[in-house]
Order: sequence, then structure tokens, then C-alpha cells
Amino acid sequence: MVQSRDSRTTRRRAIIYALLVALCLLLLGASNTAPMMEIRQGLSFAVSPIQSALTGATRSVASIFSTISQIEQLRRDNQALATRVQQLEAETRRLESVGLQNEQLTRLLGVRASLDYETLAAEVIGRQISPTERIVVLDRGTEDGVAVGDPVLAGEGALIGSVMEAAANRSVVLLLNDTRSVVIGLIESSRATGEVDGRLSGPLAMINIPTTDAVVVGDRVVTAGLDLGDGIRSPFPRGLLIGRVVDVRTDPNTVVQTAMLQPAATLEKLEYALVITDFQSAPAEGLDDRPGEGLDASPDGSPWPLASGEPDEGAPSPEESSPEP
Repeated sequence: MVQSRDSRTTRRRAIIYALLVALCLLLLGASNTAPMMEIRQGLSFAVSPIQSALTGATRSVASIFSTISQIEQLRRDNQALATRVQQLEAETRRLESVGLQNEQLTRLLGVRASLDYETLAAEVIGRQISPTERIVVLDRGTEDGVAVGDPVLAGEGALIGSVMEAAANRSVVLLLNDTRSVVIGLIESSRATGEVDGRLSGPLAMINIPTTDAVVVGDRVVTAGLDLGDGIRSPFPRGLLIGRVVDVRTDPNTVVQTAMLQPAATLEKLEYALVITDFQSAPAEGLDDRPGEGLDASPDGSPWPLASGEPDEGAPSPEESSPEP
């Protein structure tokens, strides 16, 4: 019974397969006939709008995905370019900084070549600009030959101060605009001398200049390098540039006048300095160890005579004769 049913199913499948094969052969034989060609053309015409729509939709979808991919690639490229630009800008700033440093060091070397003294280039590693003092710290000390009292110059060859403290690998410089600083200055044009006092703000004050000496705005003032007598030398070599006269203040009741000086060096923005290490100055016994202080009085307490002439007897003291800045 089961075998009879299986045999009928097998015959039925064989018949269907034979009919399908025969139909395919008939269709193949009739595919090139005129009626079939017309049917095919008609069907192609009928479905062409659908085919075109499907093709356009497929292209649009592919274009969207391609655009998204390109946008992502452009975003990555822009990010890489932005990073590269930042790197180049940082490198440019570094090179500019190195160029400025090289320029300053070149000026220092030029100053060194023009001096008859042994000098040592140093970098400013600390700065104390406060309401009470003006000092800078250099990265050279006693191990490099720096000593207390050594004059210190800027890149332009201008005096900026002197060493007030020296350790093994660092030194502290008292700047000209510190109130503890006093330098004997010389006006180049008239050869008049006076004491250049430090001022925490504003220009320096060159006091005790005899009124008989002409002082003109724009005059250069240099270190006098005077021998103070009794074998006492000036703590600074002669001829170091201090600054220029920017104002002259006189009082008809006194025999001295005051010149206000603009320092030749930018004291608040020092980066490098040149220390003169072999200038020998012998401080007087009993004078303050700080460079420049105690130079306005001799050991017996009387004022030092100025090179351009002494004030008349009975002239007011420097404190009375120097106007407030």
C-alpha cells in the first residue's frame, strides 16, 4: 500500500518535470518569434519606469553613503591639518624665541669684545620687583668667578647694577633703580659729576650737580670711575653708560641741581647680563659692603669733593638740595 503511494508520487513528479522541460523548450523555440518579441518589448516598456525609479533610488542611496564616507574622511583630514598647523605655530614661536635669545647673546658678545675686562655671560633666573627693592638673580656664582661688588652690564653695554650677594652657582644683582644703589655719574657733554641715586619708580636722580655746569635734556651719563682718594677706587669702571637726561630740576636757592635720568637698559625686563669679573675696587675701611653705598662721605664723615668743583661752604645737604621726583 505504501509502496503503491510512493510510486504514484514519483510518477507525478516525473510527469511535472517532463512538462516543465517541454514548456521551457517551447518557450526557447518561440522566444525569437515575432509575437514573443512584441510581448517582450511590451513588458520591457511597461516595467521601464519602475526599473528607472529603482535604479535612481539605488544610485541615490549609494551616493548618500559615499557622501557620508567622504565627509568623515574630510573631517579626519581637517583634524590632522589643524593639529599640524598648531605644531607649526608652536615651532614658529619657539624659533622666534630662540632668535631673540640669539640676538641678545650676540649683543652681549659684541659688548664683551669692546671691553678691556674679563666678563662672564649669565642668564637671569629670578627677579624681585617689589615696593621695597629691585634685584635680579643670575645663574652664575663664585664657582664661575663672580664676586660681591662685580659690575653687571646689559646687552647694550649699559650698567644695570652690581653683585650684592654671591653663592656657588648663583648671584644677586642690586639694580640701579634700587634705593640702596648709588653711582658717581659723569655727564659726557659738560663733564659734570653727581651722584646717581636709585628710585623704585620713575627715572633715576643724579643729584649734587653744580649749577655752574650745563645739563641738557638728552645728555648721556656714564660712570665717572673717579679715584675717591686714600687709595679708594670707584666700584665701577669709567665710561659705562648709565642713561640719558630726561629732565633737569633747579632751585634758585641752592648751588646744585638735579638731573632725572632714563636708564639705558630696560631694568624690569632683563634676560641676560654680562658680569665684569676682574675689575678690582678696594672699599674703604668702615664703609658698607654693599656696592655703591657709603661713597658720598669720606672716612671722617665729610662729603667727597666732586670732580667738577665743590659746592660753596654752607651749601645745603644733598637731602635738602635734591627735589622729590
